[in-house]
Amino acid sequence: MITSSSEKRVLFLAGLPRSGSTLLANILAQHPDIHVTPTSGIVDMLVQVRNFWDRNDAFRAMQRDLSDQIKTDVLRAMLQAYFAHTPEPICIDKNRYWAEFLEMAAVLAGGRENVKVLVTVRDLRDVLASFERLYRKTAALGQLPQEAEMALKFKTALGRVEVFADDGQPVGRAYNAIRDAVTRGWKDCIHFVDYDDLTRHPHNTMIGIYKFLGEESHSHDFENVEQVTVDDDSVYGFKDLHVIRGKVEPQEPQWPIVFDDAVFQSQAWTGIQDAAEFWKLYL
Repeated sequence: MITSSSEKRVLFLAGLPRSGSTLLANILAQHPDIHVTPTSGIVDMLVQVRNFWDRNDAFRAMQRDLSDQIKTDVLRAMLQAYFAHTPEPICIDKNRYWAEFLEMAAVLAGGRENVKVLVTVRDLRDVLASFERLYRKTAALGQLPQEAEMALKFKTALGRVEVFADDGQPVGRAYNAIRDAVTRGWKDCIHFVDYDDLTRHPHNTMIGIYKFLGEESHSHDFENVEQVTVDDDSVYGFKDLHVIRGKVEPQEPQWPIVFDDAVFQSQAWTGIQDAAEFWKLYL
């Protein structure tokens, strides 16, 4: 049974896909007091319970304030139980869509002041270039889910860029989630972690992260980052989607060599280029 003395401090890791969230998770996992999940599904389960609670006749018939209090207790208990297996007192849940549910996160964390969200970001052009490279790596022996659904659109690099940037796809949805979280007034609860800063200046970047979290810093080994969070990437259809390099080092921009004028001269690319480093507007 979980008691107040054994409750974990739960923090959140969100952001753009292909922006270093898995790398950051495994750096943080070097800290002896921190447990970090691979891509986590608990937010989806919490949202499902939240959504279906008031569709149940018994709960609908219950006195409203009591029903809301019990619902809150159940959701908090679910989140705490998700981390009951780990001894670390600080748990970081990794899902890029936490930014969509910060109001619920505040209830689960016991107040807005307890909501701390690390949001990894990267030049959108390189995010899309990274997806294109993954497509080419996967395409030899496999088919992406998006390709199966939109085969004709996937026949060109421009079509693939437009697919991944769509509001219902990984890049577009994550981008919108971050922008809307700021619109909803959560900027003070968000700490942006720039992929280029993390890979070029990891020591200073981690100092800033620990200051934001209100936790003591840790001496990290950036030369040998062991991957302790494991995702079966076949579930997502991509090859090596969540595989990290063991050494933290900068990566040169890939989009100028991955794409060509067929992409650069498109209307879609103009919009992407205009928003490429959108988070800097909030710093």
